Amino acid sequence: MDWTQRLRLRNLQMLLSLAETGNMSQSATLLNTTQPGLSKWLKDLEDDIGLPLFERQARGLRPTPYGESLIEHARRIEAQLDSARDDLQAMRDGGSGLVVVGTSGASSADTVPLAVLHLLQRQPRAQVRLVETTMDRLMSQLARSEIDIVVGRSAPELQDPQIRAESLYMEPIHFVARPRHPLATRGDVTWQDLRAYRWVVWPRGTPIRNALEGALASAEQSLPADIVESNSTVLNLTLLNNSDMIGLASHRTARRLEELGALKIVPLRLAGFGSVSMYWRDDGIKRAAVATMLDCLRRAAERAPVEDVAPLGAT
Repeated sequence: MDWTQRLRLRNLQMLLSLAETGNMSQSATLLNTTQPGLSKWLKDLEDDIGLPLFERQARGLRPTPYGESLIEHARRIEAQLDSARDDLQAMRDGGSGLVVVGTSGASSADTVPLAVLHLLQRQPRAQVRLVETTMDRLMSQLARSEIDIVVGRSAPELQDPQIRAESLYMEPIHFVARPRHPLATRGDVTWQDLRAYRWVVWPRGTPIRNALEGALASAEQSLPADIVESNSTVLNLTLLNNSDMIGLASHRTARRLEELGALKIVPLRLAGFGSVSMYWRDDGIKRAAVATMLDCLRRAAERAPVEDVAPLGAT
């Protein structure tokens, strides 16, 4: 018999627990089983597969490359089951299902929230879960089925072959600062002016940081040595509004925050444009809430103003 046919959900929990703790005794306690029983199960599984899943070391268990591969599959299965549970619960409660959207700073202040409003107009009982972090983390979560859709800077280097992608729009990036910043009201700002202040930038390797470094290279400038790195939109807003630091934001985010009176765009044009895309898995589009959210993101990408979005519940 194929070894996969003998696996049960309980076995996946056992495998994931061993991967997390690296300790047979601790996992046995967490799983409310015995250490000999857990050890025998693991040995039998390795014998069935014909490959070692863990290395037994003095400090505990360490997954082999074969173990890492199986653990990743187990995480994906567990995430899909969690999604199925939450989706069916949302439908049981009278809704049209659950959609989990991951967003990076490039789309969290404008495109994604506008799309959520459009979704809730079309499916008032839909349930939405939003996650904001960096694109590398979001794409990993999407590949593991923990997220249904990711919206952010186009990052083909992070894309899994099993994931679909669609470009939503192109936009420039801007330097931003607090509304009363000395540079905010200047008609002409030079690079020397900017370098008089500390910069808040996104971490190395993120798409918006790559866009900044490309723009600096085009202007024959370099990144200052005295910077603060942050991948949090809220943290960056707090830093900028309580200091004279200079930050960075994509065009739509910068315009939205400027409309809200939270930030001002510094009048110095940066070269180049960044692309914002949405990503999803083929298996997710069959669910109504996910398919509708993709359509709503396309609509929001057309730059519908806030005032064009009717209040929820309006007829």
